[in-house]
Amino acid sequence: MERYTKKFMPYRFGHAICNECFVDWEFSDVCRAVKKAGYEGLEIAPFTLTPEPATLTTARRKEVSRIMRDEGLEFVGLHWLMVAPKGLHVTTDDEALRKKSWRHIHDMVDLCADIDEGHNGKRLMVFGSPKQREALPGVSLKEATKRFRDGFAEIAPHAEERGVTMLVESLGRNQCNIVNTAAEAVEIMDSIGSPAVQTMFDTHNAVDETEPHADVVGKYYDKIRHIHVNELDGGHCGTGDYDFKPLLRTLAARKYTGWVSLEAFIFEPGGERIANESLRYLEGEIAKL
Repeated sequence: MERYTKKFMPYRFGHAICNECFVDWEFSDVCRAVKKAGYEGLEIAPFTLTPEPATLTTARRKEVSRIMRDEGLEFVGLHWLMVAPKGLHVTTDDEALRKKSWRHIHDMVDLCADIDEGHNGKRLMVFGSPKQREALPGVSLKEATKRFRDGFAEIAPHAEERGVTMLVESLGRNQCNIVNTAAEAVEIMDSIGSPAVQTMFDTHNAVDETEPHADVVGKYYDKIRHIHVNELDGGHCGTGDYDFKPLLRTLAARKYTGWVSLEAFIFEPGGERIANESLRYLEGEIAKL
């Protein structure tokens, strides 16, 4: 995928979209609509494939990979890792549940690697999942954060072996009470010291940053492997007043070659409209850089 800068052309980003906004669509139809809208990559929420993602058969994993490839889409990776099966939690005092939940993340590493066969080999896994990681009553923020960090550290060798990069995502305090800023995510990443543990940036989830978002991305650019774009209220790009140009300008200046992936949280407009309106809006903003 060639991306370049010329004086007479805007910077070319690799645009992707998260698939869950296509509620109840068949996977093949999602891929067809995404490609038609102009995206190059698809990011998958495992719960959209099956209520028990770890049990997805080898044949179905290959089929999902083939469908994307046949439509000319790259597989970006996985996100919303812990929506299904229900009841998982990685920082709870319940040791058995905690171990089961991290076992699920091991399984998602394998799912990510298996689906990626024949694609670009970047194999990203975004760990957001606020309700499945937050410090529950009776668990201190310090202890919950340590358990979160230790889980990443334990899985890192497996992720390295499978060529998967796990991304520590910071989330706003309005969603989760641990790891709320890029600095906190980077602290976890650096303490582990594995190439399989990196971080990312999401415009919607960065509400607790005290510096402009473009400055945050500039500061931690070498540690950021993925970008999610959306409005601060969770709508798709162009439905609010978020100014994407400073962020996009920073990425273009650093010759960013990762994905700019739309993750909408408001699905009511429908997947096709979300996909098309957001990409057209971003293309217009990029043209102004």
